[in-house]
Amino acid sequence: MNKAKEFLKRKDVVFSAKRYGIEAMGAMAQGLFASLLIGTILKTVGMIPYLGFFATIGGYCTSVSGPAMAIAIAYALKAPPLVLFSAAGVGYAANMLGGAGGPISVLLIAIVAVELGKLVSKETKVDILVTPFVTLVAGCGLSIPVAPAIGFVTSKITDFIDFSMTLMPLLMGIIVSVVIGVALTLPISSAAICAALQLSGAVVLGTAGNIVSAGGEGLALAGGAAVAGCCAQMVGFAVISFRENGVGGLVSQGIGTSMLQMPNIIKNPRIWIPATLASAITGPLATCVFELKMYGAAINSGMGTCGLLGPIGIVLGWFGGEYPTAIGAFDWIGLALICFILPAVLSLIFAQILRKIGWIKENDLLLPQ
Repeated sequence: MNKAKEFLKRKDVVFSAKRYGIEAMGAMAQGLFASLLIGTILKTVGMIPYLGFFATIGGYCTSVSGPAMAIAIAYALKAPPLVLFSAAGVGYAANMLGGAGGPISVLLIAIVAVELGKLVSKETKVDILVTPFVTLVAGCGLSIPVAPAIGFVTSKITDFIDFSMTLMPLLMGIIVSVVIGVALTLPISSAAICAALQLSGAVVLGTAGNIVSAGGEGLALAGGAAVAGCCAQMVGFAVISFRENGVGGLVSQGIGTSMLQMPNIIKNPRIWIPATLASAITGPLATCVFELKMYGAAINSGMGTCGLLGPIGIVLGWFGGEYPTAIGAFDWIGLALICFILPAVLSLIFAQILRKIGWIKENDLLLPQ
């Protein structure tokens, strides 16, 4: 037993929720950013007359989202070079066979393949053959039976969200907004969750050109609620902590990430109340009043105001040819209210109440230096 532990330690194979649920999942989201997200933006830019070459580039980017995710996961798991490079094939297979559950398939299967590859890496004199062989056979072989099953389960969960959001937009608006918003502030990837659940009304094509997901109105509304929840967390924390952190904190949290507040949340969980309450209000407003829908890439639904990618995703859907209705002043006003104005105002009101009753004290929101 001790020898096995020493071997795993030497190979840097660590079985932990932090390694797989935070580091690997966060890296997967970055892989999605560098392929699917930027590709979607480029394809939309390519719709402008005389800029069609951007659409061509965007198509190339989106087609390699599976390999990009797997390579990012391998990098996060500190894989040696041969394992890292071999992960591309694993990601392609898992993403293609996983269908609507492609991102989840890539996450789970790439972790197994990469860790197995790390175990055999540099253990033989023919490492250049053995390591890629083990990584690719394990990953691609596992993808054949497992990825379609993951895709099936994911599609059923997605169908349930689609159906429930259409049937109960008020309740589901609250649930989706709060849950995804909280996930954004936690050290996990809300963007990866939204991508895995396909929280968008956009049609998603597989690598072979087949439709792997054609989101309905319910998923479009769920994506809008997710944007609302994420914006509430980021804008909320940015404005209520302005007295402690100034302009730098406003920018780093408002267009960076509210995850910076996690050390303070651990010390005093009550500081999470204002932004979370704000998300519980803006979520149903997004679904029931403004009918804010995501027809951009699903990953945008979990981005909030990080680089303004949440609102940008909605706007890309408006002008990307998939949004079902004409866009007017009411839509723009709703976008501004849900993503920026209401999160700031509501969070400030709730925070002021909590400061008066002593639940939030001076410097409770001060970012670590």
